[in-house]
Amino acid sequence: MTAPDARDQLGVPDTGTMSQPAGRPDLSPAHPSGLRVLVVDDEHALADLVGSYLTRDGFEVSMAHDGQQAIEQARQVDPEVMVLDLGLPRIDGVEVCRVVRTFSDCYIIMLTARTEEIDKLIGLSVGADDYLTKPFSPRELLARVHAMLRRPRASTTGGVAAEEAPPRVFGALSVDVAGREVHRNGEPVALTRTEFDLLEALSARPAMVFTRRQLVDAVWDESWVGDEHLVDVHVGHLRRKLGDDPSSPRYVRTVRGVGYRMGDGR
Repeated sequence: MTAPDARDQLGVPDTGTMSQPAGRPDLSPAHPSGLRVLVVDDEHALADLVGSYLTRDGFEVSMAHDGQQAIEQARQVDPEVMVLDLGLPRIDGVEVCRVVRTFSDCYIIMLTARTEEIDKLIGLSVGADDYLTKPFSPRELLARVHAMLRRPRASTTGGVAAEEAPPRVFGALSVDVAGREVHRNGEPVALTRTEFDLLEALSARPAMVFTRRQLVDAVWDESWVGDEHLVDVHVGHLRRKLGDDPSSPRYVRTVRGVGYRMGDGR
């Protein structure tokens, strides 16, 4: 069940966890944020409940109930966040995520009713940014959405504002924080938002070794709760896109027993 203070934090009646949809909360919307969320779930009642909480929180909510609709809606709506169920009819959530990633860098939260680690890793391997296992609470879902939308954070380099700072260079790799662009050997590298945020965090303090928890705090949010090994999954994607050899990485290095640090590119 949702924690006792969930109603106070959300400002709406608490209906417990979202595995078994209950009555709708008050749908009187908060001040509109102008931010778009696409909710994709074949359980109509559950999708409606998720959507009602997001609407109450000021988001513009669109719905889809199968994989084909999800892809079409993602193209049409261009959401900032997609809440995507793994088990969908017609096209499953993993394939939807893979296709959406070819034309959108929206944040994707994958929902799964199965707790096996492989489900989480499969979802993340095709570009999902985060996951929630059913049942989950309204408060937790909203916290995850808000945490994602607080990124990218303003950062500084030697006291110079990020928008004024020159690109960070590590051998053949150039990280332009202001433009959110990455180049290797002069060629652009296409990263998801989460992959870029991870690289930005590491490159901001290249001499520092980050633990998984520190990277979760920097990239996802201090309030994020879950399996911290999702950092390893995203590091693997980042290395692959940067052309980094996992056995001898130049850009994202593993410090055994501690975590990760930025490499010098050599």
